[in-house]
Amino acid sequence: MSPSSSPFSGTGPGTDSGTDPGTGSGPGASDPGGTPRTSRPGWEPRDPTLHPPHPPVRATAPEPRPSRRDRRRRRGPFRRLLRFLVGTLFLGTLLLAGALAAGYLLVEIPPANAAAVAQSNVYLYRDGTPLARDGEVNRENVRLDRIPLSLQQAVLAAEERDFSTSRAVDPKAMVRAAWNTVTGKGRQSGSTITQQYVKNYYLGQEQTLSRKAKEFFIAIRLGREKSKQEILQGYLNTSYFGRNAYGVQAAARAYYGKDVEQLDTAEGAYLASLLKAPSAYDVTTHPENRDKAVARWHYVLDGMVTEGWLDRPGRAALRFPDPQTARPVTALSGQRGYVVQAVEEYLTSHGVLDEKTLAGGGFRITTTLEPAKQEALAEAVEDRVVSRLDPDRNPADRFVRVGAAAVDPANGQVLALYGGIDYTRQYVNNATRRDYQVGSTFKPFVFTAAVQSGAQTQQGRPITPSTLYDGTNRRPVEGWSGSPYDPANEDDASYGEIPVGTATDLSVNAVYAQMAVDVGPAHVRRTAIALGVPGSTPDLTASPSIALGAATASVLDMATAYATLAAHGRLGTYTLVEGVTRGGEQLDLPDPRPRQAVSREAADTTTSILRSVVETGTGTAAQTAGRPAAGKTGTAEDDKAAWFAGYTPELATVVALMGQDPETGHQEPLYGALGVERVAGGGAPAEIWGRFTREALAETPPRDFDLRLMPGAEEPPPATPAPGGTEGARETEELEEYVTGEAGPGAVPASRGGAPDAPGPETGPRTAERGTPAHRSPDGQ
Repeated sequence: MSPSSSPFSGTGPGTDSGTDPGTGSGPGASDPGGTPRTSRPGWEPRDPTLHPPHPPVRATAPEPRPSRRDRRRRRGPFRRLLRFLVGTLFLGTLLLAGALAAGYLLVEIPPANAAAVAQSNVYLYRDGTPLARDGEVNRENVRLDRIPLSLQQAVLAAEERDFSTSRAVDPKAMVRAAWNTVTGKGRQSGSTITQQYVKNYYLGQEQTLSRKAKEFFIAIRLGREKSKQEILQGYLNTSYFGRNAYGVQAAARAYYGKDVEQLDTAEGAYLASLLKAPSAYDVTTHPENRDKAVARWHYVLDGMVTEGWLDRPGRAALRFPDPQTARPVTALSGQRGYVVQAVEEYLTSHGVLDEKTLAGGGFRITTTLEPAKQEALAEAVEDRVVSRLDPDRNPADRFVRVGAAAVDPANGQVLALYGGIDYTRQYVNNATRRDYQVGSTFKPFVFTAAVQSGAQTQQGRPITPSTLYDGTNRRPVEGWSGSPYDPANEDDASYGEIPVGTATDLSVNAVYAQMAVDVGPAHVRRTAIALGVPGSTPDLTASPSIALGAATASVLDMATAYATLAAHGRLGTYTLVEGVTRGGEQLDLPDPRPRQAVSREAADTTTSILRSVVETGTGTAAQTAGRPAAGKTGTAEDDKAAWFAGYTPELATVVALMGQDPETGHQEPLYGALGVERVAGGGAPAEIWGRFTREALAETPPRDFDLRLMPGAEEPPPATPAPGGTEGARETEELEEYVTGEAGPGAVPASRGGAPDAPGPETGPRTAERGTPAHRSPDGQ
């Protein structure tokens, strides 16, 4: 068959070349006349009803390509968004550039601010009568060529090591500091030395956006108009170094008693380290911060080595240069200087004012102190201690220091403060320092924690004033998984089975160490903090020795905590300031509203056993107050301090005698002081307390305590210990609020009769092995 006659070609014999393309040319096709035709034998036509014809197949045309207009229409929203963003960025850049240019042109370098010629601050008693005036700001400007190069380099190592090559402002550092502040990494300034100089000399210390903006533009102008040497000289002459000293010359005199050009490298590095925190790093004012100050000093010297300003052998040969004792102005003699110092610390620590602004002066500060009570406290110390000191006959009398504070339980206001014999002779404030052990004045907090948490003994008996404990000398505590601990009683006396109340009267160490384990040392710590002892108190550790008072809280801290007990468990956070004004404007102060710290039942039951201490125990000398009183004696390790902490319903007062060498500053025992073999808390401290309380409340009728005791507090001690008992603890009362957030109804030890809730080894310098107490109160107090 030829190709032309192929049955699939549609062009062979019998086909019509003129067939409509829509009908096809294969089998079943018709000729133009409608007559079916066959292509081979046996073919029959299809029934159209059974086999409908296939629809015509049409060739599919390719989809046309979108036009350029269509493509632009599809991309339109994205292009518009991109154009908007680019335009906005461009406009923002123009506006920012315009703002910077306008700020630079409009902000002029102003004259020196008021702080550059600062006024005195005036301090008043609560009734408005004058208390103290802190004198003019101490400042003496010096030329840069008088300042040793090593001191200049130390300051740069501390504050801005690339000062000589850096710009006047550092936007990256400012943004980084702001970010760190916002994210909780600590408040940072991000300011260069130029900016700090602008703030010190031309502006002020207020933290506002307007001040920051002015500082920014003035610093830029200053960086263009003044040399680096001029800026550094101005900065060194205006910076605050503490001790009311502005500038390096005043600081050199205040800390080392010499002119600035006579300072050596070590002394210059110490002054440079003070710039970060002037008062906090003054190691004579705050001996408890010595480690931090020394660390900052090392940081400065290491920076000098890094920058090539000091060689390593020279660095290794340097020793920390202890500054001299401060010599304040005579206007702050007597108790005035101590009060001013305590008020300044209160204002700065509570964020009312920063150090530099306060030191700038011009403030009128009304304190909470009452002149009659302030005088009565000073007279009581003079009568019972100062008048009896005779260093020629008793060398130990040289070491005697006295600190005292009286707090109103109703509101936490400090009514009287005694910081030392004379601020111009003894600079350290004995009422606020935190470096002497509180001794057994801490024991009431252990019992308060026991009642608060419903604690039980190792045998499952509830702890009440009548609960029996084993008072055997050096009895190892039970239920403690840390290092063995067996504290000694006074004179190594053993008492056998003894009720808690009697053990409190006699200050039996063996009983209270075991009670601390029964309650849980961690819960004891939380309760002490809830009562008013700062959580940052050194040596406030959760171990059995916490009961014996190894912590070094201040006299004012302890007065606050005892005032909480006197106020039926309501904490009135202490306050020294009633009002602050400047230029007639009143400053906002912290809200000291009392809040419940522990249950009334816990506080009042503690008061009941402390009344017995005054009536028949170690604190009977306090009976000279002539009214119902509760209190506790205490003695630090090696008799380096003796305490009496007590209260009436109207007034809580704490008195401490401390031993310190006036030359070296080292803590010393008080053996032989005041002509007695051993100075005990029940001696001069309780005598001062009794006389002061009698005079301070002379116009107030005596009032008895209104106590709400825990169940069983009135019961006599059982003949034999009650066996058995159940594990766990009960809550005595739902509290309104726990101020610290560290103690509360749920904060009870994890177990009773077994390991305490915070087991671990004894730590710190007072750690002792079994048979050697980590803390021994020699007189059992």
